[in-house]
Amino acid sequence: MTVMGAGVFGLSIAWVCARRGAKVRVVDPKGPGGGASGGVVGALAPHTPENWNEKKAFQFDSLTLAEAFWAEVDASSGFDSGYGRTGRLQPIHDDRALTLAEDRASSAAELWQGQAVWRVAPAQDYGLWAPASATGLVVHDTLTARIDPTRACASLARALTTLGVEILKEALPEGRTVWATGYEGLLALSDELSRPVGGGVKGQAALLRHDASSAPQVFSDGLHIVPHDNGTVAIGSTSERDFDQPSGTDAQLDALIARAIRAFPALEGAQVVTRWAGVRPRAKSRAPMLGPYPGRKDQFIANGGFKIGFGMAPKVAEVMAALVLDGVDHIPQDFRVGASF
Repeated sequence: MTVMGAGVFGLSIAWVCARRGAKVRVVDPKGPGGGASGGVVGALAPHTPENWNEKKAFQFDSLTLAEAFWAEVDASSGFDSGYGRTGRLQPIHDDRALTLAEDRASSAAELWQGQAVWRVAPAQDYGLWAPASATGLVVHDTLTARIDPTRACASLARALTTLGVEILKEALPEGRTVWATGYEGLLALSDELSRPVGGGVKGQAALLRHDASSAPQVFSDGLHIVPHDNGTVAIGSTSERDFDQPSGTDAQLDALIARAIRAFPALEGAQVVTRWAGVRPRAKSRAPMLGPYPGRKDQFIANGGFKIGFGMAPKVAEVMAALVLDGVDHIPQDFRVGASF
C-alpha cells in the first residue's frame, strides 16, 4: 500500500499498518513533517466535557491512546517525540465562567471515565506559572498533553524505516492508497468534485526560550502557551483564511506574542528563538475527513486534522488501518468524506 503524505496523519497510518505486517511506502515531496505537521505548538488538548458527541468521544479515545502510541514509536526509533501528559490551566475570569467550569468538572467525572480530571483550583497553587485570573481561580485538566511536532514526525519517520518502510520524495501510488495530503489535497478534492469540501487556514506561532518543562500548558485569551521539555515555550496561533505567503510570518505574530505576554506575564523578556507559519487543512465540516475516496476503488482519504491533528492521530491511524487492511469501518458519521459535501 501507499500513503501519500508524510504529515502526522500519513505517518501514523503508515506506522499502524506496517506494525500489522502490511508492506507500506510513504510519498511526500516535502518529506516528513514538511507541511503543517512540522510546526512548533504541539497542544494535545481535549474538547470541553459537555454536549458529548462522536467527535469528542473519538478525540477522548485518541488522547488516552497517545501515551502508549508515542512510547512505542519512540522506543522503535530511538528518538524522543517530546510527548508528555502535563495537563492544562485555564483562567476563570468571572462568576459565570466559574459556574460553567464547575458544571464541566461534574461532566468530566462521568465522561472521562476516571482517566483524567477537570477541576477548579486556586491559581496560587501554580506559583509563577499560573495565568492571570480575575477570580484567582483556574481550571486544571489532566487530560491535555504536549508533543514536539517536528521531533514527533522525525520519530515516526525513523520508526517506519526500522520496519522497512520507504519514505520517498516522488513516486506514483501503488496498491491501496491513502491520501493524507493536507490542505492542497482538500483543494484538489474540491476541484475534482466541483464543490468546496475544505481548504487551508494559515497559522503563525512562535517558540520562546523559557524553561518550564514540567509545567502544565496554559490556554488563555484564545492562545495556547505550551512548555516543551527542551527549555522552550510555544505560543500559538493565528487563524488566517486569507494569506499571500503560506510560510511567511508578519506583524500578526508580533501581536500574538504581545497578547501571550499580557495574558501570562512570566514570559516577559523571553527570547523568541523560532517564528513559524504554515497552512493547516480544515475540512468544511471542521472534523477530520476519513474514508473511501469518492469514485476511486481501493483509495482512501485521511485529511482535515486542522488544529487537532496530533491529538487525533493515534485513533485516526487505528480506524484507517482497520478500514484499509480489513474493510472494517469504525469511522464516525461526522468524519466521513460526504459530511463535507
